[in-house]
Amino acid sequence: MTKQIAIIGAGSWGTALAVLWTKHGKAITLWGNNAERIEHLAATRENHDYLPGVILPPSIQVTCELADCAKAELIVFVTPSVAVRAIANRIQSFINNPNIVLLSCTKGIEHGTGMRMSQILNEVFPEHRVAVLSGPNLAVEVSQDLPTATVLGCRDQACAAELQQLLGSARFRIYTSEEVTGIELGGALKNVFAIPAGASDGIGLGDNSKAALITRSLAELLRLGTAMGGNPRTFYGLSGAGDLIATCFSRHSRNRRVGEQLGRGESLHDITSGMQMVAEGIPTTKGAYECARKSGIETPIIDQVYAVLYEGKSPVQAMEELLGRDQKAERL
Repeated sequence: MTKQIAIIGAGSWGTALAVLWTKHGKAITLWGNNAERIEHLAATRENHDYLPGVILPPSIQVTCELADCAKAELIVFVTPSVAVRAIANRIQSFINNPNIVLLSCTKGIEHGTGMRMSQILNEVFPEHRVAVLSGPNLAVEVSQDLPTATVLGCRDQACAAELQQLLGSARFRIYTSEEVTGIELGGALKNVFAIPAGASDGIGLGDNSKAALITRSLAELLRLGTAMGGNPRTFYGLSGAGDLIATCFSRHSRNRRVGEQLGRGESLHDITSGMQMVAEGIPTTKGAYECARKSGIETPIIDQVYAVLYEGKSPVQAMEELLGRDQKAERL
């Protein structure tokens, strides 16, 4: 594989990956959908809206034309989950080389279908190898070259090893796995659980409550993730417990911040209206709620998050109902 990489999505995570991999000699094309924003990024070399203070090296080509990405041998999807299918369909018409590898760095579950991002890519690109990347990878810290670990999943072991060598470094340590399903579900579902973790901060419930909530969130993630085909062991790794910890506690976490604002009494409409970036936990909650209903899995935390986001329940009432559930034996 050559060093030509196209990153589809010029938000904070796409920008951080572009900066990271450029430092290690990779030729990067960074695509964004907003022509005006891309023009400004090309001129200033700073992504003011999504990653302020981080300067893009001159070698990174920025573009709003998907055709400019079609010649890369690795195409990395870092768009919001709700846009993956549409953008994959758009770029598909420009790609005629089945040897191009597709890497999903997007975390989410598609509403209506319950599909993971790699499943969408496999559907649109049935002849291509598809891999996924997930873990406790906050964009701000990656862009600052702070030590980070992540897991790369691909059913083709040779492809996974090749990507590990291509993209990994001392500051961005990549572990490989054949277990794609669990990696994706861990990365997607943790965004849902970060919302009530943030709400507990906003309400002021304290560290004991938050620790208990996160621990029970891991148990719920295991139940639903296993029912959806994930390996239970995967959820104890970087893309499960690791990402859950980072997202529920970090001040950089958008989903935790949304929950904190809800806990303080702000409306979801006002919160999202003031955000430049997508909080993936909001659309993923809908997909996770649907999957739990189809699977017949008990998901009290997801159910309450869904009620707050989509049915107008107050976070305080949701927390009280969780605390008021019957006491029972602990099971993971």
